[in-house]
Amino acid sequence: MKLGYCSITWGGVVGHPQGVTSVKDLFYMTHGSMQQAVQDIASVGYQGVEMFDGNLAEYADKPEELKEILSSNSIELTSVYTGANFIYADILPDELHRIHRAAELAATFGAERLVVGGGARRAAGTTDEDYHRLGEALDSVTDIAESFGLSASYHPHLSTIVESPEELDRLMPLTRIGFCPDTAHLAAGGADPAAVIRKYPDRIRHVHLKDFQKDPFNFLPLGQGELDFPDIIAAIRESGYDSWLMVELDNYDGDPREAAALSKKYLEKLLSH
Repeated sequence: MKLGYCSITWGGVVGHPQGVTSVKDLFYMTHGSMQQAVQDIASVGYQGVEMFDGNLAEYADKPEELKEILSSNSIELTSVYTGANFIYADILPDELHRIHRAAELAATFGAERLVVGGGARRAAGTTDEDYHRLGEALDSVTDIAESFGLSASYHPHLSTIVESPEELDRLMPLTRIGFCPDTAHLAAGGADPAAVIRKYPDRIRHVHLKDFQKDPFNFLPLGQGELDFPDIIAAIRESGYDSWLMVELDNYDGDPREAAALSKKYLEKLLSH
C-alpha cells in the first residue's frame, strides 16, 4: 500500500467566496501554499498528495507550475476532493458543471481519483427523496469521473445526510459510486470504522485515515486518538484493497509537517506487522 497525505492541514478548508452567489464556482480550498505542502509531505516520505478542486483551479492558467512542484518533489497527485449539495434539482446542473471542471483539472495534473462529499441537510428536515436524489447525482459524478479516466468515490462526512452508519446504509444501494471510508468521520458519526469497511469491502476505491477523540471533539494525528487502527488496517487488508492510504488531518495546532511525520511513523510501524 502506498502512503499519501492530504494538503488540508496547510491552512484548513474554506469555500470559494464567489460560490455564495454563483454555485458553479463554489470550490473547496485550502488557504495555504501548495508548494510548501508538497515539499513538507515529500520531506517526511509520503509518495502522494490529495488536494481540493479549488487549489487545482488556481493553477488552471499555469499548469506547468503545479506539475513542476509535484515532479521536483517526486510526489504524485493521487486524488482530488470536491463536494456539493446534490439534493436540489435547480442547482444540480451547476454543481455538476463544477465537478466536471474538478475532474478535468484532476486529469490534467495526473490524478487517478475523484473523491466527493455532500448531500445537504435541509432546514425543514431530511426526506427519503433526498437520499434518492443524492444517489442519482452520485451516479452522474461517477459518469463524469469515468469520462476523464478517474475512479470516483463517496466520502461520508459530518454535517451531511450521510453521517451515521444507518444513513450510509440508506445511500449505498441507491448509487454505484465507490466508497471512501474516512475513519474519523465514520467514528464521529457513531460507527465502528473497521465494521463499516468490512460491510462494504467491494465498494472501497479510496481511503482516508485520521484519528479522532470524542471528548473534547478533535481530529488528531494517527495513534493519538481513540481509534483502533490495527483493526482498521486489518479490515482494509481483508477487503482486498491494496492501494493508496491517504492520511488526513483537518487542522493542527503545531507545524503541519510535524503532524504528517507523526502519522507516518505510526502508520509505518503498524503496516510492518
